[in-house]
Amino acid sequence: MDPVVHFRAAVCLLGRFPALAGIDLDVGAGEIVLLRGPNGAGKTTLLRAAAGLLAVVRGEAVVAGVDLTRDRRAVRRHVGLLGHDAGLYTELTVADNLRFWARAAGRPAAAGIAALDEAGVDARLHAVAVGRLSAGQRRRASLAALLVRRPAVWLLDEPHAGLDAAGRDVLDGILVDAARGGATILLASHELERATGLATRNVVVAGGQSVAVAGAARVA
Repeated sequence: MDPVVHFRAAVCLLGRFPALAGIDLDVGAGEIVLLRGPNGAGKTTLLRAAAGLLAVVRGEAVVAGVDLTRDRRAVRRHVGLLGHDAGLYTELTVADNLRFWARAAGRPAAAGIAALDEAGVDARLHAVAVGRLSAGQRRRASLAALLVRRPAVWLLDEPHAGLDAAGRDVLDGILVDAARGGATILLASHELERATGLATRNVVVAGGQSVAVAGAARVA
């Protein structure tokens, strides 16, 4: 079976700097792959490239059947990126944001509210503008926006940041369930103890290249 995420000798430039310098990576359906490495190693660049936000200028890059070197915009309907930016409209309420994302995904507005419940967003916050939320509350709302889209590929950059212990447990459960359902998950995290427990594999990134691969706990 072909991998859902395939990079071979892939190069991405930030200006003239090769932020990805010939990275190799294959990830299949149902895997949770933890990207490890120091700041500046290329983890975020890899996630943004997989989301079609950065151009791959050399090598091979295919995500969910889309050749990123030819039409990287086409991949965006298949992936969901949870990064440092919440990806929400700060002037809209939490509920209005989720209704918007539900409609964008071709789902009923009620699915957005259900996703908020699944992500553990307190119902009292539904009518609050996103701009007034705490960092942890905003993170949960962003997770709900990802949930309602049901992407084939989940791309997560420090997903536990800003969450309390209960929120981290909710996130972990959602990721395990998504992988069991066949989603492909890449996450970059410095929360190594927690993230390693989730991952089916660890990939160490350094200098814009994958330098080591190690097994980890399997998703049951």
